Amino acid sequence: MSSNRLDAMEDDSVKTPDVLLQQVALGDESAFESLYGAMASRVFGLVLRVLRDNAQSEEVTQEVFVEAWQQARRFDPTRGTAASWLLTIAHRRAVDRVRASQASQDRDLRVGIKEFQDSYDDVEENAILHDETMRVAQALQRLTAPQREAIHLAYFGGYTHTEVAELLKIPVGTAKTRIRDGMGKLRELMGAA
Repeated sequence: MSSNRLDAMEDDSVKTPDVLLQQVALGDESAFESLYGAMASRVFGLVLRVLRDNAQSEEVTQEVFVEAWQQARRFDPTRGTAASWLLTIAHRRAVDRVRASQASQDRDLRVGIKEFQDSYDDVEENAILHDETMRVAQALQRLTAPQREAIHLAYFGGYTHTEVAELLKIPVGTAKTRIRDGMGKLRELMGAA
């Protein structure tokens, strides 16, 4: 073997993650490949311990190395090793994924509870409305026929007092009296103040 080739082999074998990351900062793709080979299993292991899910751990590991490629220039060897820098990124990303997942679950739970509450409220509201409708129908049956007829036209038909009088062929004053007296009796029967 030539001495140049032997020197190249020795250089590759002694490149630490620190050296590799500094070369990655210069855009060296082969250094990035070597860094990945040297650190991927450690990064994946840390992420897996936090997430406890293989598929998500693989995604986060990939995100960590994409960030390492993009942010390699920010690595400062005076503040720590490349390994600790990568593992810190990995831990932060994993924790962010857990928080995002928890927030999503909490949001889904809140929406589910609200939808349940809304449907419960609708059922309760419909039951109350049905009961009130039945009470009104029973109370209407206790009115005189002329009062009941005038109230039906005015309140359920939407007619004015004048129109009620015309439809029933009675004076307007009589229509108003039947409606007023009928409503008074309904209030009394329904227990309203």
